[in-house]
Amino acid sequence: MSNTDLIQEIQRLKEERNAVILAHSYQRAEIQDLADFVGDSLALARKAQEAECDVIVFCGVHFMAETACILNPTRKVLLPDLNAACSLEQSCPAEELAAFLEANKEKNYYVVAYINCSIGVKALADVIVTSGNSQRIIETAPADRPILFVPDRNLGAWTARKVGREMTLWNGACHVHERFTRDRVLEMRAQYPDAEVVCHPECQEPIRLLADHICSTEKMIPYCRDSKAARFIIVTESGILHRLRKLVPGKEFIGMGFEQCSCNECEYMKLNTLEKLRNCLRDMSPEVRIEEELRRRAEKPLQRMLDLSL
Repeated sequence: MSNTDLIQEIQRLKEERNAVILAHSYQRAEIQDLADFVGDSLALARKAQEAECDVIVFCGVHFMAETACILNPTRKVLLPDLNAACSLEQSCPAEELAAFLEANKEKNYYVVAYINCSIGVKALADVIVTSGNSQRIIETAPADRPILFVPDRNLGAWTARKVGREMTLWNGACHVHERFTRDRVLEMRAQYPDAEVVCHPECQEPIRLLADHICSTEKMIPYCRDSKAARFIIVTESGILHRLRKLVPGKEFIGMGFEQCSCNECEYMKLNTLEKLRNCLRDMSPEVRIEEELRRRAEKPLQRMLDLSL
């Protein structure tokens, strides 16, 4: 079946199921183009709250679908491929975090969890953050409690420096952002000397030190739109390039991959395809389900972040 036929069938099934299709900015271009909303995981979960729908199809990875479940307990949440995992989420298993907190309970850590984590980790956290609001949220953390930042050591280190507060960092990282090297950025700078380097804070410090600007994927769009530069080297997962080219026309966006290597792609994000999207709407499966008691525990730190973000 052609992509055109698949898209028509998806649109028909979406109407029949009264569904909304959410796509993360790292998804395949064809999925982004047919989605009702495209953005980061939290923005999409909130969009789902606003939508008049019975079914949420989350084209992203598993923790994102869980987040949609947390904020939309009465909706059915589907994920086109249940194998769409996340290396960053996997770097901080909930049972390991619980054991660490128990072994260090005398320290009374204030646990700040990056939203890229499992529902089990969210349930252990005091507050959730995103890459776009981590500074603002951590500035509100209790001054008399040490902070444990999980799971991303790179985002945590960048935020700690920005806020000027020492934090204990969990040793987790995104495998895509870990692939980027200082030498590759220097190569790109030499090849495109007029380009600005824009990187995600999940990148390692040598990359961040070379960047002209560091921000979340969502904030890359207004930054590149408003910048006087006409060319940008984008140091994050390649899916954002499609969105940047659509929303900021007339400017050039260059990814970090090589011609012979798709090293700037997340293979988990790319597991979702048009065919799998069609199938999940047709079969109403796979469905992401979470226990209500766990959902309520995870909702508290997530709601705390939402309240602090107002």
